[in-house]
Formats: sequence, structure tokens, C-alpha cells
Amino acid sequence: MLDHIGFAVADFARSKRFYQAALAPLGITLLMEVSAEETGAEAHAGFGTPGRPFFWIGTGSRPAQSTHVAFVAPDRATVDAFHRAALAAGGTDNGAPGPRPHYHPDYYGAYVRDPDGNNIEAVCRRPA
Repeated sequence: MLDHIGFAVADFARSKRFYQAALAPLGITLLMEVSAEETGAEAHAGFGTPGRPFFWIGTGSRPAQSTHVAFVAPDRATVDAFHRAALAAGGTDNGAPGPRPHYHPDYYGAYVRDPDGNNIEAVCRRPA
């Protein structure tokens, strides 16, 4: 089980705005920020649910390839809302909301590319 995940972004402020909008339908909000002065290196923003940031973005060197992160959605309507919010916030479509039975019989997911090209997904594994 993962405790948290994080990766570097090219434009910290732009990515913060993107994730604040895209993750809101999933109930995930910006919970804390740590400055470069505090860490002695890079700035970070932690998103999560009340009391627990588990998804982090930060300044620093970006990986050569994109990252894939999938967030759990409680239902299919929330997957749809995530996709709409992410596109409205500047993301690009990387797979419209829909069933993906090749992953799991009840898999319903949507994919967007964030401003840095990372593949961000919302998925519900509950029956329709």
C-alpha cells in the first residue's frame, strides 16, 4: 500500500491550479504547502483528504518520461466530473470516461494529460 506519491512539475503555480480544479470532484484538496526555504531545496504542494496529504507536486527536475497516477472515485458520475473539471482546467483528453473491462469487469475510468504531460486517471471499480 502506498502512503503518498509525488513528482516534479515544470510550472508549479500552473500545476497547483490545475490539480486544485481537476481533483475537486474527487474530494481531494490542497492541504499543505512547503516552501523551498523550509526544505532547503524544492517547494511542494500536498493534496489529499482532510488530515492526510497523499499526492504531492513540486519544483525540481522532472523525469524524462511521464508519470501515471490513478485516483479512486466513489462512482461513475464522479469519474465523469473529474474528466470535465480536468479538461476545463487546461488538461487534455487522454481517454474519455467509459468502461475498461480488459482491466476489470467493473472498471470505469477517464484519463487526462496534465500541463506537464503526466497521465492522470480517475477510476471507479463498482458495478454500474
